Amino acid sequence: MINNIDIAIIGGGPAGLCAAIEAAKYNARVLLIERDSKLGGQLNKQTHKFFGSKRQYASIRGIDISNILIEDATRNPCVTVWTNATAIGSYEDGVITIEHENKYKKVKPKTIIVATGACEKFLVFENNDLPGIYGAGAVQTLMNSYGVLPAKEVVMLGAGNIGLIVSYQLIQAGVDVKAIMCTGPVIGGYLVHASKIRRMGVPILTQHTVLKANGDDKLKSVTVTKVDEHRQPIKGTEFDIACDNLCISAGLSPLVDLLWQMGCKMKYSADFGGHVPIRSKLLRTSVPNVFIAGDVSKIEEASSAMVEGHLAAVAALLEAGIVDKDDKKVQERLDDLMGQLDSLRSGDVAAKLRRGLEGVET
Repeated sequence: MINNIDIAIIGGGPAGLCAAIEAAKYNARVLLIERDSKLGGQLNKQTHKFFGSKRQYASIRGIDISNILIEDATRNPCVTVWTNATAIGSYEDGVITIEHENKYKKVKPKTIIVATGACEKFLVFENNDLPGIYGAGAVQTLMNSYGVLPAKEVVMLGAGNIGLIVSYQLIQAGVDVKAIMCTGPVIGGYLVHASKIRRMGVPILTQHTVLKANGDDKLKSVTVTKVDEHRQPIKGTEFDIACDNLCISAGLSPLVDLLWQMGCKMKYSADFGGHVPIRSKLLRTSVPNVFIAGDVSKIEEASSAMVEGHLAAVAALLEAGIVDKDDKKVQERLDDLMGQLDSLRSGDVAAKLRRGLEGVET
């Protein structure tokens, strides 16, 4: 049993890394747990430059942000990193169990930050299991992490930021993107991304979806249809597009399995793609000493996930009594981080996010 840990952080992506960096500033003893062989999470496959402000690494590519955060976290002697480590259990006495490099370990930290991220959604349509049908994240991983060209001709289903960015990266890699489509009446991603795509001659079809995939042992084409205002297929509008890859960018679902096991109060949120934990504005769940940060709490940009990591760390240290609640600098830090989140969540684009937060914050 390891019980000399102030904060155990489950998930070594942008939120988890920033939580570790923040906690270490206060000399807290941190255990950072990551199931993959490398820290960084989604940042490791993001070659596009970030928006936001310099404080959230604006104009820096995701892969470079990952390296910066990993360096900042791992060089601090207060931070212990376990990669190839999966949190597999949580118990009422505060113990979490971890499979780390084929060994079963028990840890009893003073407080826990869950930053496990999210997984890709898939869609139901005829022949959706044909080889050649991937999630957008898988395509990004193939291209940007392993240097593998996933296809020659791609249809992108989903016109949010991920769908648009991955489409642009595919084009840069020499892939023929035949079309991008979405079921909604408007494009879900930033128009700056959509404009780049359209200038390259790629059509973006709103109120369209894939009806079925065609092929015997692999994908050869997709049958596309227009949809009505209820996103239902309109008969007689079907047409085929030849392709060897259908890339699905249908959103993400928070990975909340561990939070269910911990007994956190949960609520279904259509805005956030599934069940998410009820939380305070300082990211504390309904369970004492359990905090959240990043996509496990709601689906948002990595910039916000990083800020939430910092915020959750300060809040966790306060609850554990590791920092003084009357310390003026600590309160100023909390106010600053909450102000950063408010700024990132301002404007019309974030209206859905703000609506979702109203339903899960206490």
